[in-house]
Amino acid sequence: MLTLFHHPLYASCRFVRLAFGEYGEEIALIEERPWAKRKEFLALNPAGTIPVLLAESDHVIVGATVIGEYLDETRGAFQRDRRLMAENSIARAEIRRLVDWYLVKMDSDVTRHLVRERVLKPLMGGEAGSAPDSAAIRAARGNVRQHLKYTNWLAATRDWLAGPRLSYADTAAAAALSILDYMGEIDWREFEAAREWYSRMKSRPSFRSLLADRVRGLSPASHYADLDF
Repeated sequence: MLTLFHHPLYASCRFVRLAFGEYGEEIALIEERPWAKRKEFLALNPAGTIPVLLAESDHVIVGATVIGEYLDETRGAFQRDRRLMAENSIARAEIRRLVDWYLVKMDSDVTRHLVRERVLKPLMGGEAGSAPDSAAIRAARGNVRQHLKYTNWLAATRDWLAGPRLSYADTAAAAALSILDYMGEIDWREFEAAREWYSRMKSRPSFRSLLADRVRGLSPASHYADLDF
């Protein structure tokens, strides 16, 4: 069985877990705290970042998008009806653009700041574990609405976020938004199309392990595991 070094509140890690789930493959999970800089983990990835996949023959594959491309080449290409990457080059470009939007831009605007300030700082200890930065929290919360508006537009104008089929764009968006949903940072009432799309994603078998996630120090929002929220 392949092994993924991950953290449950990193969107990049959830993206990989969803992708494996969509391909119907189980993986072993090892929760990693990258700020701890474990020597054993740094031996696998000197950059100290997650996710890291320990693949066949113990080959180390680092980074969410790199792992995604690896999965497409080793799984997706042989499961055409379930493939998460398009075969058309223009469609692939749109999928990659949206993966970058949710795993890089949204992470930079919103997700990493709320996770760090609300959840991770108390776990870090030392200087890194200082009091939460209220200004960073306010700024991140101020950006949530714009990302929800954009997701709502995508969901309202397309069958799935990148086009007619479920793709990596959907798993990336669901990975990021599920963290905010866990933390109770989304008011879905204003974003009907996005809520309907997210409900479809939550109902997929690949999502079950994410809905079972629990993080020390922060219980999920009451509706987090509710498929009809």
